[in-house]
Amino acid sequence: MQFTRKTSYSKSIIRLIIKLFVIAIVLIGIVFLLNKLDFPAPKKTIEKIISNENFKIVK
Repeated sequence: MQFTRKTSYSKSIIRLIIKLFVIAIVLIGIVFLLNKLDFPAPKKTIEKIISNENFKIVK
């Protein structure tokens, strides 16, 4: 009696490579589109006055 072994090892590797390639293309596309967006810089200056009482000298 002979045992036959049916494996689809090469097909699974090809599917994995295709999936990784598609994911890489999608991620590169997302980064490219985010790079094209121009976010405006804030126009209002942020100023906070800190009193000298809060500072502690550590030696």
